[in-house]
Amino acid sequence: ERLRLERQRMQTAQARYRVNRNGSWYNTDQRGANLLRQAIQEGYRQGLQAGRADRNRRVGLNWGGSSVYRSGSYGYQSYVDRSQYQYYFRQGFERGYQDGYNSRNQYGTYNNGVGDILGSILGSILNVQRY
Repeated sequence: ERLRLERQRMQTAQARYRVNRNGSWYNTDQRGANLLRQAIQEGYRQGLQAGRADRNRRVGLNWGGSSVYRSGSYGYQSYVDRSQYQYYFRQGFERGYQDGYNSRNQYGTYNNGVGDILGSILGSILNVQRY
């Protein structure tokens, strides 16, 4: 049983994935796919906070004015390409910002102080495929 579980863990770790961004395919593994999912989720959470803060300060809707958005590297780990992480972080941030600024849950939910992007939205942004 232990050997079977170890073999299954190795197969999962070696699984290959690809993501399509702007018409180009990028290959990764499960760890990379998980980090890109994390980028979207972290972006959504940071955007939600920034959007709420801007609404409360009564400033115009402007997610690009956020230094966190511009850097795009909150939560970044060097296992994936920085530009890939930044792209997906910003995709999440824009949606979180809009939800926070407009006090709505179009792209995600907010429960117990934690924002989570909807799985269907995350899937449509990342479009990860196992092959």
